[in-house]
Amino acid sequence: MKFGMGVRGGLLAALVMLATPVAATLAVGLASSPAAAQSVDSIQVEGNRRVEASTIRSYFKPGPGGKLDQGRIDDGLKGLIETGLFQDVKINQAGGRVIVTVIENPVIGRVVFEGNKKIKDEQLSSEVQSKPRGTLSRPMVQSDAQRIADIYRHSGRYDVTVVPEIIEQPNNRVDLIFTVKEGNKTGINSIEFVGNVAYSSYRLKDVIKTRESNLLSFLGGSDVYDPDRIEADRDLIRRYYLKHGFADVQVVAALTEYDPDRKGFLVTFKIEEGQQYRVASVTYQSSIPALDGNVLARFSRVSVGSLYNAEALEKSVEEMQIEASRRGFAFAIVKPRGDRNFESHTVSIVFGIDEGPRTYIERINVRGNTRTRDYVIRREFDISEGDAYNRALVDRAERRLKNLDFFKSVKVTNEPGSSSDRVILNVDLEEKSTGDFSVSGGYSTTDGPLAEVSVSERNLLGRGLFGKVAVTYGEFARGVSLSFIEPYLLDYRVALGLDVYYREQLANQYIAYGTKTLGFSPRIGLTLREDLTLQLRYSIYDQKISLPSYLDNCNNLTNNGLPFNPSPAFANNPANAATINSFFPGGDPTGTGLFCYGDGEASLPVRKELSQGATLTSAVGYTLNFNTLDNNRNPTDGLIIDWKQDFAGVGGDVTYLKSAADLKYYTPLVADIVSIVHMQGGLMTQIGSHEIRMLDQFQAGPNLVRGFAPNGIGPRDINPFGTQDAIGGTQYWGASLEFQMPFWFLPKEIGLKGAVYADAGWLGDYKGPTDWALTGEVNTPGCIRPTNNGFNSPAFAGTCLGLQYDPQNVVRSSVGVGLIWQSPFGPLRFDYAIPLTKGPHDVVQQFKFGGGTSF
Repeated sequence: MKFGMGVRGGLLAALVMLATPVAATLAVGLASSPAAAQSVDSIQVEGNRRVEASTIRSYFKPGPGGKLDQGRIDDGLKGLIETGLFQDVKINQAGGRVIVTVIENPVIGRVVFEGNKKIKDEQLSSEVQSKPRGTLSRPMVQSDAQRIADIYRHSGRYDVTVVPEIIEQPNNRVDLIFTVKEGNKTGINSIEFVGNVAYSSYRLKDVIKTRESNLLSFLGGSDVYDPDRIEADRDLIRRYYLKHGFADVQVVAALTEYDPDRKGFLVTFKIEEGQQYRVASVTYQSSIPALDGNVLARFSRVSVGSLYNAEALEKSVEEMQIEASRRGFAFAIVKPRGDRNFESHTVSIVFGIDEGPRTYIERINVRGNTRTRDYVIRREFDISEGDAYNRALVDRAERRLKNLDFFKSVKVTNEPGSSSDRVILNVDLEEKSTGDFSVSGGYSTTDGPLAEVSVSERNLLGRGLFGKVAVTYGEFARGVSLSFIEPYLLDYRVALGLDVYYREQLANQYIAYGTKTLGFSPRIGLTLREDLTLQLRYSIYDQKISLPSYLDNCNNLTNNGLPFNPSPAFANNPANAATINSFFPGGDPTGTGLFCYGDGEASLPVRKELSQGATLTSAVGYTLNFNTLDNNRNPTDGLIIDWKQDFAGVGGDVTYLKSAADLKYYTPLVADIVSIVHMQGGLMTQIGSHEIRMLDQFQAGPNLVRGFAPNGIGPRDINPFGTQDAIGGTQYWGASLEFQMPFWFLPKEIGLKGAVYADAGWLGDYKGPTDWALTGEVNTPGCIRPTNNGFNSPAFAGTCLGLQYDPQNVVRSSVGVGLIWQSPFGPLRFDYAIPLTKGPHDVVQQFKFGGGTSF
């Protein structure tokens, strides 16, 4: 009997040694009946230094009567080995006692990383479980090495190797060294789609996040192989099809294959599209007697005749369930059901409203936020502890947390609470960096080269605040701005924004004057729906106009004692004889004359602004924005509408009402061609007798009709001796039709596409100053006559040297082509347009270029 038990114990010890990397030896010379007679108090512990003897004894659980049998001793041995605290464990019998002898694992002195250049020590230290002053566990070390390799593979270095090394030190301490051979980046050489008929591979590459490697891939990271990203792309493809009517779609597989010759991966998505469905009918069925399902119909985003849209269906369910909760049915559940008609390719949708289980939220646990305050996360929930559990509200909160862009990952899960009607919500987060330092550069034919340096933080102090400081310097534009946003004003979902700015616009080839503006603008933003936002604002700014010295020299200098004579160079030039004769009958240049115009003088409205000095504008306004675009950066489908109004006159020096609307509608056509309809218009209303300044009126150029220079169209001063400034207007409208198409013969990753377009627009109804009383000048509407010593000069009867403006009431139109490049340096666009109709004094600019980026 003793021999049999010894064999069994030896076999058990051998199995434990094979199953774990810890070298443990079991030597039990205890017979079955004597072992069973032992108790926990009879266990003697030897060899322990850091682990308490009582802790070791606690792994041996006595049976009935407080006695230990052989099986319970074996279980205690397994438990001690599994702790990872011991290098060796032995169990023996001596003098009627059970002796447990342990050799403790050494303590880690340092954890060192060598060979890592692309990933910093700090990031690797936060990922490994082996820590300084912790106990060395060989299985944990191997797990850490694998974790480091996984981090490198997710950053695109698939052939990485990580070798751990343990260096023994005195006093049972060790140094742990991970030697990393990073290898080269492993990119995506090709992305293929199989089974796609309704949408081309070119279009589907826009849907996914993964990109193919190209010459400029080093500026981004989406071309590196990341299995998690590819799996997420698989879901993006499925959701894209479901959004466009393909209710049966399946993305069967996302196959990846490493090509050693090309040293990259080949990715293939296999798709089964199925048929495209339209909505045949929408009905609402409620099993709750007091709740009529039809009252929730107005919250549905699904309409009869439209394409089946799973995303709209999800949002409909969410909003209908929330509305039911508001009406007092906190446990109501909305479940959509779709009945397909395979012959007609239609689906009949039924929204079933039922009473759900009466479940309450016992607790919300927030885990993983090391920097972000708890309340910043909890305020994204419209439910709190003690409320009825509502899955729609939980899903909405999870989406809001993801949209904050504070976290790498967000996951909300449920677990049972303390009773059957209680549930616990666990919010697991992984934080990421939210600060940005940006150096931006750009160039346009309007503003010339431009650079901006900015520092911003999206989660300031971990409180969810946004702050930004930016400095801009360019050839014709300079400035500095400070912005601050509190997204939850007084704990309501209302965003408060504050902007302080200084801007300086210098005179250039398109405008003869410069402006300096110092302003402050608080604003409040409200999200009315996911696709509808409202912004209320107040603006107060001080604006001053300036002129280059050569345009500000009309200072009554005399020649031979006579005022306002032309410059000798101008008067003595025979080529100017006709001009002089037209203004000075008999060719007498020594009469009175406003020949400050002789070297090109700024227009009358400009000089009036100059004489008035700084002007203070105080205005209130709002913007209503409706946005259903599928992608804000590169839209192909959807509608965006902006409606703005500003009323100036809440104090300050000017009064007016300005209204403007802007609409863009994107529609995908055949062969990846996207059509864009752009409509815009604006109106300024004069309030009482308050004159509208030139600087406040609308100015237009390529922003309205491409093919014209900035400020190139609309009413203009046509005085032949002036700078012929554009003086703006109080009304405008514009319409544009554009088709954007890819270059199918080029790789998708280059990011090039072309555009053809036709524009039409009008700007007019100037309501600024038309005459202005200067010393020694007599005014008539739209005309200033020169005088002599303050009296009318008969010699100049009918001659106007002041504002002579051409209203140019003509519709401008143009056609053109464009080149659009979604480059690694930011979006760039080149346009060449040919005006078809224009005014006689419009300024044409057929080529336009603009773009920039942050790096």
